[in-house]
Amino acid sequence: MIASAPERGRTRAALGDRVYRLAITACAATIPLLLSAPALVIIRAAWPAVFAHGTELLVGQTWDVAHHRYGAFPAVLGTLCSSVLALCIAAPLAIGAAIFTAELAPPSLRAPVAFLIDLLAAIPSVVYGLWGLVVLVPLLRTYVMPFLMHAFGALPLFRGPAYGPSLLAAALILAIMIVPYIASVAREVLMAVPRAQREGALALGATQWEMIRDGVLPSARSGLVGGVMLGLGRALGETMAVTMVIGNRHAIPTSLLDPAYTMASLLANEFGEASDDAHLAALMAIAGLLLVITLLVNGVARWLVWRTRQTAGAQ
Repeated sequence: MIASAPERGRTRAALGDRVYRLAITACAATIPLLLSAPALVIIRAAWPAVFAHGTELLVGQTWDVAHHRYGAFPAVLGTLCSSVLALCIAAPLAIGAAIFTAELAPPSLRAPVAFLIDLLAAIPSVVYGLWGLVVLVPLLRTYVMPFLMHAFGALPLFRGPAYGPSLLAAALILAIMIVPYIASVAREVLMAVPRAQREGALALGATQWEMIRDGVLPSARSGLVGGVMLGLGRALGETMAVTMVIGNRHAIPTSLLDPAYTMASLLANEFGEASDDAHLAALMAIAGLLLVITLLVNGVARWLVWRTRQTAGAQ
């Protein structure tokens, strides 16, 4: 029996749907593979170093390739200190910018200001690094560090010679780089808060600031924290800009003015010259540790943002 034209059309449509479904499923399945493949390679390459050195990779302070001593604690500490300090600088700026663009700015300014903030994320990290090396580091060495040493020299955090390349320089560069990420997420979270909460607060006699403080920010708290943690994840993995301004000294920094090291900088500086298997395995172990920390931070951040959106949608 010869199928009619409508039946042939339905058959072709069903075949097209199956092909489309298979293609989309394959694309979706590729994403976990792209994540798991590097992770498996890193684990396999890092296992000899983990087996040979164990906890020394985390708590050891001596990085001596010639004598096969691989203690990465100064790099781990430098990564955490620079990222947390950058977060302390960037989070207030980013959340303030998000509140301005979502709540306070005139309609004619909201889109341009938001665009300019988002544009910061499009600048390559090497450009930030060059700017930091040419402009920020001399500025810190000539003006900022002497002032900090003179005004706050009694505090351990501001002692030491003014080298220029330092933990403080890396934190400032990272703060500039993560502002657009935090501000973008914070703005979307604030705009997801139902308008009824704003109108209710204003109807009860609240000022605009009281409405934002008591009616908007509490509902967006989880999402704001998620945006801040996304910025932290971005700061933890930054390589080139930090490498150019942090000083790259493998020692525990005792001051914000001291040169330091990060895990990403360690990998960038030594991976291309690692010819020894033990050295390469130690670097891969550091890469695995950095991958785990970044995935955990980003996973928690995504969950917090998702929970805020679900809560806003249910109201």
